[in-house]
Amino acid sequence: MATVDMTVGSPSKHLLKFALPLLCGNLFQQFYNMVDSIIVGKFVGSNALASVGACGSLNFLFFSLSSGLALGIGVIVAQYFGAGDDTNVKKTISSSIYVLFFAAVLVSLIGVIFAPYILQFMKTPSEIIGYSTIYLRTTCSGIIFIVAYNGISAILRALGDSKTPLYFLIVSSIVNVVLDLVFVINLGMGVFGVALATVISQLVSAVSCFIFAVHKNPYFRLTKAELKPHRKIIFMSVRLGLPIALQNSLIAVSCIVLQSVVNRFGATVVAAFTITGRVEQIVQQGFGSLQMAMSTYAGQNVGAGKIDRVKKGFHRAVVMVAIYSAVMLVVMYTLGRGIARFFVDETEVINIASKALRITSLAYFGLGMIYIPRGLLNGAGDTGFSMINGITEVIGRIGFAVLLTNIAVIGYWGAWMTNGLTWYITGIVCVIRYMSGVWQKKRITQ
Repeated sequence: MATVDMTVGSPSKHLLKFALPLLCGNLFQQFYNMVDSIIVGKFVGSNALASVGACGSLNFLFFSLSSGLALGIGVIVAQYFGAGDDTNVKKTISSSIYVLFFAAVLVSLIGVIFAPYILQFMKTPSEIIGYSTIYLRTTCSGIIFIVAYNGISAILRALGDSKTPLYFLIVSSIVNVVLDLVFVINLGMGVFGVALATVISQLVSAVSCFIFAVHKNPYFRLTKAELKPHRKIIFMSVRLGLPIALQNSLIAVSCIVLQSVVNRFGATVVAAFTITGRVEQIVQQGFGSLQMAMSTYAGQNVGAGKIDRVKKGFHRAVVMVAIYSAVMLVVMYTLGRGIARFFVDETEVINIASKALRITSLAYFGLGMIYIPRGLLNGAGDTGFSMINGITEVIGRIGFAVLLTNIAVIGYWGAWMTNGLTWYITGIVCVIRYMSGVWQKKRITQ
């Protein structure tokens, strides 16, 4: 059975061993997002690239509304597993089917129906709004596959298995790249082809991961009687998952506002912002993987009542964040221009993007100190703080965006400064919450 008990053994070893497969999987996922952007930028044009980038924050919003619930389900599974309660682990898995299916269908319908109106509200440039609408509607149609994969992955991770999701992300990444090349280059399907390739690859990862999980993990082998919904578990899933979903949604809304500000500066700046966004998504995978490792680690140990062990793991994770941030800072200062050149050939876009990468890389440590406390707090069951966390990012990102971009000597550079300042402020708030110790009283298995 592919499970790992994190309540014993070296915290550092557990965190790294768990995070590395997650990092590989997340990098593969970002890899095919990068391929989307590179193929669109090179073979369709910078306007098409900008149209895909203009949908980034909206896609994050729609995915967050549905997939945030999966994280809440993972918290419940981790704590029950840490407490040795196999019966409630199975009840949580069966109840998750109903919660995630309803959320996915609802969000998908909202995205497909309202896509053009939201893009207009965001002041998306007229030359790219048509492409953006096509891309957004197509990707929203496949939200159910993303939610299914994220749900299965969250449960597997809660049980200590971070490798199985990796295998199927690799498969879906290969499928996505092949379909990108066929749909865009061979068939000339443009932005729609890129979006369709993404949806099909997500379907492949969801179905294959589910089949493998049922075959290899006995917790997924549910009888007909076990498949019934459990009201208590569903309520708990919503109570824990909804704040996480709303937190991510608030962050997405703040990113949408920032994207709207960037859109005012024209397609060239939007293209540069898209490039830096794609690069930073890759950088964040290191932090995100460690966050998920910390969430599972904290969940299992809080479920087992081992609070001191949770604190020890947190301190080890902070050291890892500091080292990773320093390495990424050097990379952006030395290779930023070459990285930007991968996406487009236009010199002006490359110049803006490379300088912007240097600006935001100065705040990577602050970014990392959002992820680590957040993972610990979520795993401990302190998901209510997620709302405070999300509100902090909204205030910072919107406030700094409006202020900085309207200062003449700063202009559009304020968009990238906004992200850096927001990361540091939000990171400080997260650390304060951790130090308060409130999370120690959130155990759901007591």
